[in-house]
Amino acid sequence: MRRRRWRPSRNAISWTLIAAAITILASLIAVKAGPPLVGCTIKGNISYNTGERIYHVPGQQYYAETRISLWKGERWFCSEQEARKAGWRKSKL
Repeated sequence: MRRRRWRPSRNAISWTLIAAAITILASLIAVKAGPPLVGCTIKGNISYNTGERIYHVPGQQYYAETRISLWKGERWFCSEQEARKAGWRKSKL
């Protein structure tokens, strides 16, 4: 008697892919929203024009408009000292 190999159903594969996609999206949301939730509200932005690394603190002119793109190497900081140590300068505006 020949044994058949067990294979997952197409439905099981679909649910596995959906679960993986949800996990990836949740981790991206946590990375994007996580730092402000734990008190790290300083935005480290890389200038599109010059490539200069500039950080923005809450209350500065362009803070609200500044978006952090982790894919471009931008990041969040918990203190201005941490940002300066990492080689970033404070926004002049």
